[in-house]
Amino acid sequence: MTARSARSWRRAARNRSAGGAGMYTPQRRKLLADLTGTVLEIGPGAGANATYFPRDVRWLGLEPNPFLHDRLREQAKGEVIGGTAEEIPLADHSVDAVVGTIVLCSVEDQHRVLAEIVRVLRPGGRYVFLEHVAAPEGTWSRRAQQAVAPVSRWLDGGCDPARETGRAIDAAGFERVETEEFLLHGPFGVKIPHLTGWAGTAR
Repeated sequence: MTARSARSWRRAARNRSAGGAGMYTPQRRKLLADLTGTVLEIGPGAGANATYFPRDVRWLGLEPNPFLHDRLREQAKGEVIGGTAEEIPLADHSVDAVVGTIVLCSVEDQHRVLAEIVRVLRPGGRYVFLEHVAAPEGTWSRRAQQAVAPVSRWLDGGCDPARETGRAIDAAGFERVETEEFLLHGPFGVKIPHLTGWAGTAR
């Protein structure tokens, strides 16, 4: 790892472990309360979701940032795995649920990540998600997202606020997708659209 890439990883660690988690508390509780079995969380960061998982799940965390592993182990009771969601190091049909919260904005290849999620889910499994997404085309919010995207990708671990994440999930091959949209206020009066819900595989 080069000195520059190490600095980038540390900066992303600070950003992802800093504030902001509390604003999603109602959505986290709703998404995670009923999960059972083996649960894989992609990009868990410093463990913002840890307190919302049922105690009897077997939790696995796939975190690409090595500077977050120690803190994550303290927060979450389970196994921390190094690697990226584009190549999940698990067998086919090996988990009951996959969790991703504010993750698809920063992965290198959304379509590949979603294909990997479908691959590792057992029949009847669920992918539960919470993501900020692109505002409608032609809106001031969408133009603002596109304008800040280069800076956001550099400062916030690759985060691109203008991604069409909802469309990517719909096209990923799940049998059923249930979503709910909501807005949160961002800087300079920008209303940031979010998408939450779940996608299920065929039984």
